[in-house]
Amino acid sequence: MEVKSKNHAMLSNYEVLGLLKDIQAGRGQKKPNKFQTNLATITYETIKCLENWPCAHHTPSGLSAAMKALAPYGLTAAEKLQLINLCPSSAVEIQLIVEESEERLSETQIEELLDLLATHIPGPDTQNEQAEEEEEEEEDQGDAYDVTDASA
Repeated sequence: MEVKSKNHAMLSNYEVLGLLKDIQAGRGQKKPNKFQTNLATITYETIKCLENWPCAHHTPSGLSAAMKALAPYGLTAAEKLQLINLCPSSAVEIQLIVEESEERLSETQIEELLDLLATHIPGPDTQNEQAEEEEEEEEDQGDAYDVTDASA
């Protein structure tokens, strides 16, 4: 992962997590100097924290697709970044992220945004729900084949 401009860049939590994992693994990092004595601790603690956020479940292709899909909504770069970082799952969350959302977005557009985000960058809740649905389907199929003879 490469930062294009060292002077100015807005990074998603996914990108920060990737950079910190690179630092932790020693990739692209010179030997720490005396001013970086706490770098290992800060890196470890930040990674530990970010792994509990939706960014731990993102993929580069999903993020790229989400950014392209967000383009027609007229959102600022900061709003897009917050939508990706926070993965809102309700209209209220989108209203808190998007400034003046009542004037800028219709209810239909807000629902479209929620669907778009859930499709391209599912968070841990979405993945857990999908896994639970798959388990239920398997159980239902198992029940259909579990025919017992009550008369025996």
